[in-house]
Amino acid sequence: MKNAILLLFVILLAIFPLYLHKDSEFGGADELAEEAIGEIAPYYDPWVNALWEPPGGETESLLFSLQAAIGAGVIGYVLGFGRARKKYTNNQESKLPHASD
Repeated sequence: MKNAILLLFVILLAIFPLYLHKDSEFGGADELAEEAIGEIAPYYDPWVNALWEPPGGETESLLFSLQAAIGAGVIGYVLGFGRARKKYTNNQESKLPHASD
C-alpha cells in the first residue's frame, strides 16, 4: 500500500507542473544549438531535416524521458539478471556432491 501511494505521488509530481503551465515553451538543447548556429553562420544549410516534429516541447521532453527510462530499465534488468544468475549458479555448485566425497 505504501509503495502504491509513493508511486501515485511520483506520477502526480511529474504531471502536475505540465498541467499548471499548459502553454509554456520548453526549449531543448537542439533548439538552442540551432539558434547559436544561425547566429554564427546565417547561411548554414542543415544536412537532414526531422521526419516528424512533435506538437510541443512538452511532448519532446516526455519522449526523451521515456527513452531514458526504458534504457535505464533495460540496463537494470541485464545487470540484475547477470548478478542473480551468478548467485544461483554459485549456490547450485556448492550443493553438488564433490568427487572426493
